Amino acid sequence: MKHRWLNILSKLPLGVHHFFADWLIYPLVYYIARYRRRMVDKNLKNAFPDWSQSERNALRKRFYHQFADLIVETIWGYGASDARMREHMQYIDEDLLVNACHEGGAFTMLSHLGTWEWMADFGRRHQHEGIQECNVYRRLKNKYNDRLMLDIRSKRGGECVEKDLLLRRMVQISKSGLKPMYGMLSDQKPSPRNAHVWTTFLNQETAFLNGTEVLSKKFGYKCFYGYIRSPKRGYYTMTFMPMNPDNITEQYARLLEQNILEQPHLWLWTHNRWKYSRPQNASAEITKTSSPIE
Repeated sequence: MKHRWLNILSKLPLGVHHFFADWLIYPLVYYIARYRRRMVDKNLKNAFPDWSQSERNALRKRFYHQFADLIVETIWGYGASDARMREHMQYIDEDLLVNACHEGGAFTMLSHLGTWEWMADFGRRHQHEGIQECNVYRRLKNKYNDRLMLDIRSKRGGECVEKDLLLRRMVQISKSGLKPMYGMLSDQKPSPRNAHVWTTFLNQETAFLNGTEVLSKKFGYKCFYGYIRSPKRGYYTMTFMPMNPDNITEQYARLLEQNILEQPHLWLWTHNRWKYSRPQNASAEITKTSSPIE
């Protein structure tokens, strides 16, 4: 059986998972391993320069508790029934995205907020309508971890599409009669060799990939932002917000920033998002198409 340990652990009640998150994973990651503590402190200081140090420290602890929840909730979600998943992951204005898929196809721009692996449940709910969910991903260097990620993300019926094969797969699906929805984790750091859009984001000059914007225009697909909220522990909502086709990347940056500021502990602050600085000769937008995910 593939990843037998994952299948066994996923059958435990969510409350048991949260117990392990509080009393095992959080102390291990926060106090013992001190996982990326310097990176988190740097990111929080730059993003919230007007906050006091005690306020940033409190947010740091809340984030690491959420990080522990992310680990156990991803495991629990692997084995959750459809009914249980729909209790814990609810979609708002879902009909807007469904209609866009029926009109040809759609993109949903996502981010590393909350337990983002649960967001892959949309396609399972609409498979009977011919909607094909495709989750675009970047291959991991470690082969075991790559297989594990693919297993988790495809468990609920979605198709994982490697980023370098996306355009070819989009052409295939457009000819197949299926109604695609492409989920894009669009808050990843671009490499300096790729084109991107620069904008101010969380008080810093930040590069964003513009591939989703270019592809949505090329195929004539509508684009949505998946706005994440967590009303209480272990429960999430995603609101599908339609985006103007003229400036999708800039809209994404603004909506993501608003989303983070509403519940900042939900975002992945361990990510080295600002590794590269804006080149002095870079314009506000570089027109060459970048990959939609890196």
